[in-house]
Amino acid sequence: MKKDNQWPLWEVFIRSKQGLNHKHVGSLHATDQQMAIKNARDVYARRNEGVSIWVVKSEHIHASSPDKNDCFFDPANDKVYRHPTFYNIPDQIDHM
Repeated sequence: MKKDNQWPLWEVFIRSKQGLNHKHVGSLHATDQQMAIKNARDVYARRNEGVSIWVVKSEHIHASSPDKNDCFFDPANDKVYRHPTFYNIPDQIDHM
């Protein structure tokens, strides 16, 4: 339930210096995207952990329902080629 006097909720994603992808680190309220990015930097990257910040309005994020995981993900289970567990990966390969 959104209150009229409350700023929109934003989800914050940060890519660390060692990371290759952005990870969700938390949420915050802000009036617009510029304020959300600045607040995210101040709250979630104040120790210089990140190299990139994404902010997304929470209302724009849609997710699958946890109580329907079995039927939602079922089509992928019968396709063994989608699970490359039988490949040998050389030790020189990082980030796999």
